[in-house]
Amino acid sequence: QVQLVESGGGLVQAGGSLRLSCAASGRTFGSYVMGWFRQPPGKEREFVAAISWSAGSTRYADSAKGRFTISRDNAKNMVYLQMNSLKPEDTAVYYCAASKGSILTSISRRYDYWGQGTQVTVSS
Repeated sequence: QVQLVESGGGLVQAGGSLRLSCAASGRTFGSYVMGWFRQPPGKEREFVAAISWSAGSTRYADSAKGRFTISRDNAKNMVYLQMNSLKPEDTAVYYCAASKGSILTSISRRYDYWGQGTQVTVSS
């Protein structure tokens, strides 16, 4: 069982940056693929980024490439999403998720545990 708690969301102007954090409980955290998803207002949840258990591999949605960076610290049971050059279309609730599988999947149903989400609002 893994519990995930996101933090770091807020209101930021376009072009600004935010760093989201996800604190995970559980001694097996280091064995999970971790992902970030987001759900814009009135839209479905979408994949943002994923990172392998060793942090050796990452995967990004096209919308995140070059602007967002996912990282993890297994010693601290933490996952991060550094978001730079934010745009109004990045406005969404951002969710941290953990997958028992080994694939850096973008499919939400393949993630087994989810946090409660943190709101990110980017003003123009």
